[in-house]
Amino acid sequence: MNTIEITQKLRKELSKELKPDRFDHTLGVAYTAANMAFIHGADVDKALIAGMLHDCAKCMSHEDQIKICEKNKIDITEVERKNHSLLHAKVGMYLARTKYDVYDTEILNAIRWHTTGREDMSLLEKIIYIADFIEPNRKPLEDMDIIRKEAFTDLDRCLAHILHNSVIYLKTIGKECDDATLNAYHYYQKYYK
Repeated sequence: MNTIEITQKLRKELSKELKPDRFDHTLGVAYTAANMAFIHGADVDKALIAGMLHDCAKCMSHEDQIKICEKNKIDITEVERKNHSLLHAKVGMYLARTKYDVYDTEILNAIRWHTTGREDMSLLEKIIYIADFIEPNRKPLEDMDIIRKEAFTDLDRCLAHILHNSVIYLKTIGKECDDATLNAYHYYQKYYK
């Protein structure tokens, strides 16, 4: 199957699986990621597929996500166990492989790290992480106009900017920050100065 056939198949399947607003977000991420891939010299096909599948587990209940992880020996941190919005990345990576037949490690890792980020991210991981944050359907958060420009001019600065704002936001609302996010924040902080 070529990329057009794969993305059309994914689009059809995901339109049935995801709620309409989540499906709109998914398309926004896929097409934003593809545009970013063009600009930054990444594989456009991989960006499209990773963008399409990044939230494929998002509509599952937290309990079902935990069951999948426990059944398949996928590590769960205490922060992930408490926070529904984090675990879907690991479960999404698992579903991409087992349900949607994606075996490309770059794509799977981009899905895996799109929520928390991590130290020393690959080009595709950065693109999916950023595209998830800036896609057109996303409600504008602080500095969104600047961050959207950075996404097409300086990926590391953009990533550092998003991580900085996210860590500050979580501290402000008294929510625990995942270790992977904190490590990514410290790693990329040098680009935000």
